[in-house]
Amino acid sequence: MNIIRKLRGSHSAKDEEFIYAIKKLLGFKPKNIDYYQEAFTHSSLKKTNELGTPINYERLEFLGDAILGAVIANYLFKKIPKGDEGNLTQMRSKIVSREHLNELGKDLGLINFVKSATPNQNFGDNIHGNLFEALIGAIQRDKGYIFTERFIFKKVIEPYVDIERLEGKITSYKSVLIEWGQKNKKKVKYHVYEDTGNDNLKHFSVKLLINNELMSKGRATSKKKAEEIASKRTYYKLQNQINK
Repeated sequence: MNIIRKLRGSHSAKDEEFIYAIKKLLGFKPKNIDYYQEAFTHSSLKKTNELGTPINYERLEFLGDAILGAVIANYLFKKIPKGDEGNLTQMRSKIVSREHLNELGKDLGLINFVKSATPNQNFGDNIHGNLFEALIGAIQRDKGYIFTERFIFKKVIEPYVDIERLEGKITSYKSVLIEWGQKNKKKVKYHVYEDTGNDNLKHFSVKLLINNELMSKGRATSKKKAEEIASKRTYYKLQNQINK
């Protein structure tokens, strides 16, 4: 029986819209729409099944993270036959970085599918990458590994993975600055403080100092992000010195 026809008797008009939108997004017909509904259910709804087990995207996110890492690792292993373990690990980290996954989630408009008790504007950037990983997990549960691998090639590897470009991509500007500072006897310090202001979400601000001289500032919803923003700004300010 056609799965959509089977579902029509037990789903609301909104569910029907979701089924249609998911088919359009994925480019194929889901066998079990429940996995995809779970992939876009936020924990703030406090939804549970008949056994009291929470239903939200977090478990699928965990699965999707593992599947995505395995597919990318296999691709790089074949694509870069001379790459050693360290090089391959670094390349994989660049492809599945939180920043990159957030971009993928934004490009696919996944935030529009979320069912949540929290307004979308209150989510941090990481929601986009989390949803993408949950979607990968849902596809794996619904269609299996081989099908999921093809989806990742189509949506991640083919449009986004450029080996030559990635080889020169910096994944942590903070690490670059600290390493440069150690080699050149420069004292790199980060002063972090809460800076919520009028925002609903807690924010942190960072002042980055080198030899007690203020170089840049950064502000974000986590200390790590704020430090990376400040580090990136300082890196481009000192790029000629750092890359000597």
